[in-house]
Amino acid sequence: MDNLMLCESLFRAFTTADPDLARTLCQPDLRARQNGGPWMDLDALLTFSAAVSAAVTDFHYENPVRSATADGFVEEHDVCATLPDGSALRLPACVVARVRDGRIAELREYLDSRAATGLLKALA
Repeated sequence: MDNLMLCESLFRAFTTADPDLARTLCQPDLRARQNGGPWMDLDALLTFSAAVSAAVTDFHYENPVRSATADGFVEEHDVCATLPDGSALRLPACVVARVRDGRIAELREYLDSRAATGLLKALA
């Protein structure tokens, strides 16, 4: 699978809340972080993803712009959902990934922390 297909498959796994698919796409020792925060392992990332899916409805990504890099991929997108109070979540994000041996080894997500306020409240 090329890096762009890997990218598309990963975000499909998150959209459909499919941790088994995400595990097949990622190295077991995956490291992930958001906005330079602490590193998460694969289990922590999948737990966080499940918590987001449980806290909102109609979770999906819009406006994806994907680029393959020499050792991975970059995707910009809007994280979209309906928050528990009925308001819309539109969270601009950029994800930078490193791929090793055909599987994702590292994810670094950068997002608009101001736009994440409603999501953080829903997760609390």
